[in-house]
Amino acid sequence: MSYHFYNGGVMVRFVLSCFLVAVLTAAARAQTPQPFPKAGTAPPQKSATTPPPAAPATQAPAAPVDPNAPPGAALGVTVYPGAQFLGSYDAGRGQRYYLFGATASFAELVGYYRTQTGERGDLVFKEPQTHMFTGGTLARYREETMAFPPSVTVKDWTSGGSAGYPNPKIGAQPQRFPTVIMIVPPPAGTPAPR
Repeated sequence: MSYHFYNGGVMVRFVLSCFLVAVLTAAARAQTPQPFPKAGTAPPQKSATTPPPAAPATQAPAAPVDPNAPPGAALGVTVYPGAQFLGSYDAGRGQRYYLFGATASFAELVGYYRTQTGERGDLVFKEPQTHMFTGGTLARYREETMAFPPSVTVKDWTSGGSAGYPNPKIGAQPQRFPTVIMIVPPPAGTPAPR
């Protein structure tokens, strides 16, 4: 029995990781095209002013409340303060994926979710850095009733020189998120962990 559970758990993590990479890669490729300069015109000049210094990482900016965002109680963990709801996707068997964009660093978010979940989690990819939490305060995975283990996945979207994950809301700020959080809660009615 434990051999079957181990293989099922490994397979679920593999499928979840592949799905996350596919969804996030597709979004990254949706870059805004830049216009070509017309003949006889000078290229646009970049501003000589420097941007204002960023706020300290410990003070997350208050994000506008999105009426489509799920309540924290339904997620099983607290969403990082200031993270913006990006969307949700059907995972099957009554589960959904919830994506949140954050301006905090990858390391800061990993530390935050270590505290929230009460576990160290696993670095599942080194490049781009992707850290996954599947235990602690999250519900236990039940293969017969769940498509994926309840989890929190944090991904660094600035690796390799990327500008970050594009904000899907036209004209919204920030234009790109350095880090994305994916939360997969258990289906409704799943008993809380002991």
